Amino acid sequence: MAYIVVVNPAILATEGTGMPFSGAMTATVLVAGSMTLLMGLYARLPFAVAPGMGLNAFFAFTIILQSRVPWQTALGMVFWAGVLFLVVSTTPLRERIALAIPPALRSAAAAGIGLLLTFIGLRNAGLIVGDPSTLVRMGTLDHRAAFLLVGILVAAALMRRQNPLAFLAAIFSVTTLAWTLGYATRPAHWTSAPDFSSAFLALDIRGALRLALLPSILAILFTDLFDSLSTFIGVATASGLTDPDGRPINLRRGLIVDALATLSAGLAGTSPGTAYVESIAGIRMGARTGRASVVTALCFLPCFFLAPLAAAVPGYATASVLLLVGVSMFQSVSTIDFAKIEDALPAFVTVVLIPLTLSITQGLLWGFVLHGLLYAVVGRWREVGVTLWLLSALSAGLLLVGH
Repeated sequence: MAYIVVVNPAILATEGTGMPFSGAMTATVLVAGSMTLLMGLYARLPFAVAPGMGLNAFFAFTIILQSRVPWQTALGMVFWAGVLFLVVSTTPLRERIALAIPPALRSAAAAGIGLLLTFIGLRNAGLIVGDPSTLVRMGTLDHRAAFLLVGILVAAALMRRQNPLAFLAAIFSVTTLAWTLGYATRPAHWTSAPDFSSAFLALDIRGALRLALLPSILAILFTDLFDSLSTFIGVATASGLTDPDGRPINLRRGLIVDALATLSAGLAGTSPGTAYVESIAGIRMGARTGRASVVTALCFLPCFFLAPLAAAVPGYATASVLLLVGVSMFQSVSTIDFAKIEDALPAFVTVVLIPLTLSITQGLLWGFVLHGLLYAVVGRWREVGVTLWLLSALSAGLLLVGH
């Protein structure tokens, strides 16, 4: 999962956001190291934590670039989402919300985020560009497209061999080629001191409390909650880290750490943190306790000093990683039942709206609203629980507020 040290600040510092690359990278390493350590010592689980893929794109492209929210205010939104997540994680409300969300909408959200990451990767590689007539069109095939193909081939070959360094190898191969062929510049210095001055504690907590920003704050909360729950449940089930009833062990403590990772991310200067599904790599190698997370956290520490090296990685070098992560997330669409319109349409709209609007918020809110309305129209309203009815009504209200 060390690829996130390069990929996350590259997304957050995209041209137009105003975020400093070095500050975002320091924050990424800080959150990954400290929260993974906390996961090992407090939750005693072999799960690693870092700023999550998907939410970082939502943070940069939707909140900052599309909604024109200053990045300091966006960090404040992450902080408040973390506060709400922490409250939810320490009360029975967590389980009620988790059980109320239809599985189809959970899968649809993951698939939609996968398409969003793919879109960003293709744009970074120059394969997709904006067009005033058709909105988007095919871009010019140049060295970036060739490097994208190289990165995909390197990563795919290693992934088939279950090599955990697949993503890093793809980034390293493309970057080295770009330096050698003169398409990118080598760093003047390979190491530097961590940057705790540009993004650390730069959040605007009061500015994030505007009513118009509430839908995006809740979108961060729900996406983070779904992501963490699916990671804990999926990885724990696949690796046998469950109690006799089939529940992941220490789930409550794990979710509390996940909530603290989002809260602390806003303070540190990055997008929300979450438990990583890549943790299964360590678990497959024998990790069963929090000691594995402690070692993983220590491995992040040298990354504090590699900002110049990471900054010299061209944007298209990470495009292959975005596509491959997108593929892995899109696979969840196969679990959606498209046989019944009341299940199919909300899920389909969620999948489609997330990449087309560059907004996880819009996809989730419309999914909740359509689910409640369609179940009522087809006569299955009794199957919709009270919590989901409340979520549907809240989503409708947030859509009105947002527009």
